[in-house]
Order: sequence, then C-alpha cells, then structure tokens
Amino acid sequence: MSDRPPPPRKRFGQHFLHDSRALDAIVDALGPLAGKTVVEIGPGRGALTDRLVERAGHVVAIELDRQLAERLRTQHAARPHVRIIEADVLNVPLGEVAGGPYVLVGNVPYYITTPILFHALQQPRPDIAVYLVQREVADRMAAAPASKIYGALSVNLQALASVQFIRAVGAKSFTPPPTVESAIVRVIPHATPVIDPPLESVFRTFVIGAFGLRRKQLVRVLRTLTPLDAEASTEALVACDIDPMARAETLSPAQFAQLVRALVARGVSLRGS
Repeated sequence: MSDRPPPPRKRFGQHFLHDSRALDAIVDALGPLAGKTVVEIGPGRGALTDRLVERAGHVVAIELDRQLAERLRTQHAARPHVRIIEADVLNVPLGEVAGGPYVLVGNVPYYITTPILFHALQQPRPDIAVYLVQREVADRMAAAPASKIYGALSVNLQALASVQFIRAVGAKSFTPPPTVESAIVRVIPHATPVIDPPLESVFRTFVIGAFGLRRKQLVRVLRTLTPLDAEASTEALVACDIDPMARAETLSPAQFAQLVRALVARGVSLRGS
C-alpha cells in the first residue's frame, strides 16, 4: 500500500485536521485516557487516532471510507488494543462496540452533524463526547434561552447533556480548508436528564415543532401541536407557570420538559407540526 493517503472525497464531506494544537486540544478535552475505551468517529487519515492509541486503553475507530479504513487497519495492525470498523457511524451501536463505559470523539462531517449528535446520545451514552463541528453549530449547541441562535438543537441537546465550548478552529487547520470556521465542543451527558427516557422521542418532536412556530405565542403553539383549544392551552401553560403569551425561544429545556410531562400526564397527544 502506498504511503500517500487517498485524496479527500467531497461526497464524504472530508476535511482532515492537521493543526497539532487543535488535535492536542481535542485529546486534552477528553480528560485522562489511561485504561479507558475511546470510540472515534471519522478517523480519516489518523492524525487524531495516532494520539489516542498512545494514551487510551482501547480505541475503536469508525470510518466510512474504505480506502482510509484499510490504511488505518494496516497502520495499526500491530496494536491489539486498536479496532478499525468500516461502517456508517449512524448504523453502529456505539455502546455495543465499546463493550462498556467509553468516551467519544470525532471530527464530525458537517452535513450529518445533528443526526450524529443524537445517535451518540442513545443509551448507553458516553461519559464524555468531544466533537469538532462547524462553528455555527457549536454556538447553537451551547446557546442560552432567549438568544438569537437558541433553537430546537439547543433545547434537545441540553435536555440530555451539558455543552461546553472549548475553542475555535480556523479553516486553514484543515486539508482541504472548509468554507466555514469550526470549533471544538465537549458534551457531557447529565446523570439525570431533564426529560425521562420514555419521553425523549416525543419531547424532541414537540420541541422541533414548537421552534417551527417560533414567531407564535405558546398558546398558539399548543393549539397547533395538540388537540387543545385556546382555553385548555392557556390552562395547561399557566399550570406549568409558563406565560401563554411567551414564545418557544424563551423556555429553558427544563420548562419544555415540565410542559411535555404535564401534557402527557393529561393524556394530550403531541405532534411535531
């Protein structure tokens, strides 16, 4: 096999990080790795993988590109604690391949960032996840209620985990350079999420629907997303100490969770739009 890596493939959204300081920041954000299992999403040419295999007890790297997967498998053939899986990460049960507690890391393809974020939050969740994502997405992930960029992604993610912005990463840190800036974020699942596991799916759908109506007052949102009329919608909101005239962007994840729990407890069916 040639030592020269295959060229980046646009259809896979490949932008390979080569900035050593950014790579070190990603590894440092994971915390101590001795004896731990690390699952890596999209190892690509292996710049981050090389750092992980020197520190972690076990590394499972999931790569969609066949040529890159074969290259990594050959490169790490002498390391029994390294496993390379050629697959679409969305089809891989992360907790199952980890085989126990694990931390997660990845340079996430921008075109499927959100599906990957929520795939990674399926049970059993990683202890810590560190992602390299588009800067705009990182900002939305960590956005506070009532801010301009606070939305469904912010609520649905923060309901399950805390989000910490680590640092920005410029376009020149990649080969080829993307057309946008990037950022490193750390996601730490809550020991006790604000929404109960059986309600996660309906919560996520309801939140997406509510932000699809973000210009509407919450009483109108409930009238649209539930069978409730104006009077019953107002009553439900007031019972949760939520202003019926407020808008979705003002509610915290905990308030959304309180509202969803109350509606479900009353037997109200919820829909996304």
